[in-house]
Amino acid sequence: MIIMPRMVIRGGDLDRIEYDFVSFSPGENVRTCGIEDCFDLEIHEGTVSVRAPARIHLSVLDMNRFAPGRPGGGGIGFAVQTYCHADVECIDEGLQIQYGRRPILEHLAKVFSRAVGYRGGFRIRAVDHDYKHVGLGSTSTIMIATISALNAAVGSPLTSDQLRILLGNNFVEEVAEDRVAFGFETGVGPAASIHGGMVVMGDELTLLYHHPFATGRDLHIIIPPSEISSAGEKEFELLMNRARELDYRDREIKAYMFLMDLVPALEKEDLERVGEIVWELEFRGSKRAEVEHHGLPIYHYMNQLRAEGLEFVGMSSVGPAIAVITKRDRSEMAELLERLGLKAVVSTAVDNDGLTTTM
Repeated sequence: MIIMPRMVIRGGDLDRIEYDFVSFSPGENVRTCGIEDCFDLEIHEGTVSVRAPARIHLSVLDMNRFAPGRPGGGGIGFAVQTYCHADVECIDEGLQIQYGRRPILEHLAKVFSRAVGYRGGFRIRAVDHDYKHVGLGSTSTIMIATISALNAAVGSPLTSDQLRILLGNNFVEEVAEDRVAFGFETGVGPAASIHGGMVVMGDELTLLYHHPFATGRDLHIIIPPSEISSAGEKEFELLMNRARELDYRDREIKAYMFLMDLVPALEKEDLERVGEIVWELEFRGSKRAEVEHHGLPIYHYMNQLRAEGLEFVGMSSVGPAIAVITKRDRSEMAELLERLGLKAVVSTAVDNDGLTTTM
C-alpha cells in the first residue's frame, strides 16, 4: 500500500486547505473532457514519428488557479530547439512501451483510446531530451509528442487543441509501484511544443496568443549550481504556499504586463523589450517565489548576465535553468560565461516551427 503525503496549502490568512495526493493505476480516473465520441478511425499501417520541441516556462499568471488535478493558471513560455521523440505503431492489442517512465505513457495511451473509441493496441517508443527537472519540461514534452503520434496513428480524429485539453486534464507524474498521480499543468508546454515560438495562456488551458520569437538569435541554457530540489514534495510546497500568496498580490499587474506590454513587444519582434518585461516578472508574484526557492545566488547569476548587456535573461519554471537569448556569437558568449564562472549546457535557438509528424 502506498501512503501519499497530505499537503497543507495556505494562500492567505483565510485560505487554508489540505490536499491529499491520491495515486492510482494507469488507466484509472480518466477524464475525456467531453471529447468521447464515435470517430471514424483510419488506422495507419506503419510507424508514426513525432518530434516535439522542449519549452522554457517563464511564468505562471496566477498560482491560485491551478493545482494537481486542476489544470490552468495561465502563463507564458516558448519552444526550444531541444527535442523529445515518440514513435507509435498500431497493433492488435495491448501496450508495448519502450520508455523509462512507462506509467505516464501507459496512462496517456489509455486516456486517448477511451476518448476516441480505439480498441486496438499500440507499440510506443519514446526518447526524452537529456535534461530533467531543470525547467525544460521533459514530462509535458514527451507527453505531447506521444499523444500527437497516437492521434496520427489512428487517422488524426482530434485537433491539436483537443489533444492539449485532453493531455492537460490527464497530466500525471509517476509515483512508486508503477502508479501515477495528477501533477501540475498550466498548458504552456504543450501549446509551445505544438505551435512553436512564444505562447500566452489563460486559465483552463486556454491558448490566448502565440507568435514567433527571437528569430535568428542564439539561446543559451545555463544551469548554475543549486542543491535545492525542483521536483516532488519540495515543488508542491513552493508552488502552493509562498507562490500563491505572492500571486494574490501581483496577479493583476502580471496580467496587465502580459496583455499590454508583452504581446505588443512580441508583435514588433522587439527582443530587448521582451527581455525587460521578463526581467521585471522575475521579481513579481510566484516567479519571485520560484527564484528565491534556489536562494539569492540565482538572482546574483541572472543580475550578472543582465549587467553584461544580454538582451533576455529569465529562469524557467521552478529552475534552476536560466535562459539567455542574445545576438552575440557563441564564442563571445563562451568567453563571457567562463569569466562569470558559468557554462551553457545547451546552446541552441528558439523553435518557431513547433511539432513535426512523419508518417
